Amino acid sequence: MKTATTLIATAVAALLPTLASASCGAAFCTVNTNWTTQSATTEANSLFDLHYEFIDQDQPYFGSDRVAVGQIPQHHDEVRTLNRNLVATYSKNFGNGWGVTVSAPVGEHDHLHIHNHHGAKLNEEWKFTELGDIRVVGRYQVAVGSDAMKPSNAGVTFGLKLPSGRTTIANAAGAEAERSMQPGTGTTDLIVGAFYHQTLMESDASWFAQTQYQHALNSHDGYKAGGQFTADVGYRHGFGERFGAMVQLNLVHKAADSGVNAEPADSGSRFVYLSPGLTYAVTSNVQVYGFVQQALYRHVTGVQLTADRAFMVGVTGRF
Repeated sequence: MKTATTLIATAVAALLPTLASASCGAAFCTVNTNWTTQSATTEANSLFDLHYEFIDQDQPYFGSDRVAVGQIPQHHDEVRTLNRNLVATYSKNFGNGWGVTVSAPVGEHDHLHIHNHHGAKLNEEWKFTELGDIRVVGRYQVAVGSDAMKPSNAGVTFGLKLPSGRTTIANAAGAEAERSMQPGTGTTDLIVGAFYHQTLMESDASWFAQTQYQHALNSHDGYKAGGQFTADVGYRHGFGERFGAMVQLNLVHKAADSGVNAEPADSGSRFVYLSPGLTYAVTSNVQVYGFVQQALYRHVTGVQLTADRAFMVGVTGRF
């Protein structure tokens, strides 16, 4: 039970560690929960995960400082973006070091800003639920080290973010949402990364480190999202047959967006998060989990909406 719990405990959607961070952009959690597919197992198996994210971007930032709504004069005063995301992930290990993961998000986003128009302050709002951009990412991993009680794997990831999400969502008044707020970017993005994972059998624990870079290969309708680099390090410890505790440190660096329909003066950011979590093994192959992601450091270009913390709950199974 302990070995299976360690393997399943942290499964799921690491291929969505992206956080769209323009002035009012929709957001996804940056928690890395894909430890299972990058663990010391070489068995052929499949994993399916479904998790829900809640991210309330209600705190404007200017640089590294909290500011009030409208404190920095702009054409639009960003007020709030409420994100509720449902993310489905399927991952397949082929038993020879190769594997593939497909992730698909559906986001419910509610955004409000104030349009400063010739002295008048006009509320503008967008509410929609849409499929986002799908990711297909392959990996190759090899066993490293010779200690049977501390099996380790290292590997690389490589794949694409596909332009499956819409880019022309409008509100009831016919005004299209800003491009950073749209369900998709309209671009195909290259994703590359590397990881290391070690299981500590004697103490029912494991730890990992991973880096990943995402870069748009093209632009779409005058918009190209800035490249994004993420780095994660995490540790998990089991308590008894069913419970496990986890903690991660997540770093995100995003470059400014570009193009005539982008907002380069209000995009680009650096974040550091602390993400503690818990898991519970319902069976040896099914597990539920939850994370809280707390912002430790925030620095944004221009004025952008941020969230003090985010929440994630989900269930994952191996078959």
